[in-house]
Amino acid sequence: MRARLKNQRPCCLWFTGLSGAGKSTIANLVDKKLHAMGRHTYLLDGDNVRHGLNKDLGFTAADRVENIRRIAETGVDYISVGWITHSAPALDVGLDFVG
Repeated sequence: MRARLKNQRPCCLWFTGLSGAGKSTIANLVDKKLHAMGRHTYLLDGDNVRHGLNKDLGFTAADRVENIRRIAETGVDYISVGWITHSAPALDVGLDFVG
């Protein structure tokens, strides 16, 4: 219903890669383009999320997995209200995100 009122299809776009790969730069460009098109968007950037929602987390393997889990859950919340969400967290090679 909310997505229909916004005339858009809600989704969560994930820009993945290692730190410094340009994920946030691309995600910000996509956000600006979608905003210019009148879309309702929110960017869940890894750095921004770590200053608020995930400020209690460190950089252990377990904390990094929890960081991704919280970003995903937040993305689901935004989808439920009809927004287009994008996320650009650093994903470390070798971490298991299944579950």
